[in-house]
Amino acid sequence: MSRIVVIGAGVGGLTAAVRLARAGHSVVVFERSGELGGKLGVYERDGFRFDTGPSLLTLPQVFTEAELDLTPLDPVVRHVFPDGTVLDSSPVHAEFLARIEAALGPGAAHDWDRFWRRAARIWDASWRSVLRRPVTPGSLAALSWRVGDLAAIAPGRSLRSLGRQYLRDWRLRMMLDRYATYTGADPRRAPAALAAVPYAELAFGGWYVPGGLGTLGSALESRCAAAGVRIVRNTEVRRIETADGRVRGVRLASGDLEPADEVVSNVDAVTVYRDLLPSPRRLAGLTDRSLAGFVLLLGVRGQTPSLAHHTVFFPAHYDGEFDAIFGSAARRARPAGDPTVFVTRAADPRVHPDGCEAWFVLINAPRHGTGWRATDWRRPGLAEAYADHVLDVLARRGLDVRDRLVFRETRTPADLAAATGAPGGAIYGTAGGLVRPVNSGPVQGLHLVGGSVHPGGGLPMVTLSAQMVADRIGPA
Repeated sequence: MSRIVVIGAGVGGLTAAVRLARAGHSVVVFERSGELGGKLGVYERDGFRFDTGPSLLTLPQVFTEAELDLTPLDPVVRHVFPDGTVLDSSPVHAEFLARIEAALGPGAAHDWDRFWRRAARIWDASWRSVLRRPVTPGSLAALSWRVGDLAAIAPGRSLRSLGRQYLRDWRLRMMLDRYATYTGADPRRAPAALAAVPYAELAFGGWYVPGGLGTLGSALESRCAAAGVRIVRNTEVRRIETADGRVRGVRLASGDLEPADEVVSNVDAVTVYRDLLPSPRRLAGLTDRSLAGFVLLLGVRGQTPSLAHHTVFFPAHYDGEFDAIFGSAARRARPAGDPTVFVTRAADPRVHPDGCEAWFVLINAPRHGTGWRATDWRRPGLAEAYADHVLDVLARRGLDVRDRLVFRETRTPADLAAATGAPGGAIYGTAGGLVRPVNSGPVQGLHLVGGSVHPGGGLPMVTLSAQMVADRIGPA
């Protein structure tokens, strides 16, 4: 039996803790805040309950540790395009093709069907060769021999380029581009392999957890308790201690040393290699940070039948949004003037009072900071002014709720950085595709899980990272 310390009680950390404890190890989790779940946050006010992190669950077969009660969504997402066209995605491929044909014409449906077959090949190759395997020189060499997998994944090609090859309708290309933001990336530079993301979402469905996705954190906490995991809240790990090339434990903010045979870190890889175990070589490859998010939590009076569970309102000039968010050599990053607006509104009486709705409104945003590719979200007045602007944008797109508000709360990238330790409030750590920083550290016995490392961001990928690490450590 090994003594295992888990740093951070996010989904990755808690999932790893459950599996390792069930395998016979002695596991303790240290969480710097008083709350569990990491970015899987919950906010409650006046009878309203909001998920402040992820709002959609995909690949339900991955969540074997949580035993969740799930409700399927159809549509998975409602897309409202700048010309007024509305397209509802469906987890049933034939039904989605029929909806595309009705909204955009038979040619568009034919194009999506062709793209779907290519996306299926990308998904199969990714699932078989990348997503469930640790990245090592050996695994990459093995992939290089799978010529069919390499041809499907199309290394070196962008998601934007793939969309242009298959999709003639600009609205379908716009819809595909959005999936790059699921990994915090710009579709013009994101790898074509990210076509696996819409395939996974639609082939396996999008799901809602009654009561909100915050219940996933509670479910994992219960599984930890049943497995004998010790969770210590409000306790920060300041350093990972090593000797002779392997971990020996962690140093807490109190100065105490917690001995460990293995350490599993669920904090951002940048924080690990900058602060906990300074490693300049590892840190050098983590400079390309993902986008962040600006959030409005709205208590809204009345009903809004035009909204699905998830509704996305696209801007007229999508590239202008990415130019603003990521900045350029000529102009620093800034909040987008005409942003995409993503609204989540659950028809669940457990999350709002009678006669009202709880809206989670997400805007792609530059990360917090003072550099050229960041925005200082602490600047006085910026958050409230941008909140006003977002509500004005929604009104121009036919959804004016300014006179229906019970209250509004803002959450900026600076708030996310402070609450979760995510550098700059970057949602997905390092921007990019399906291959990220590896799960093994530079010393023996150190393992990394979470959205900043392989296989990537989002609840399923975070869970897979934890499962891979637990399997690598093995039984007691």
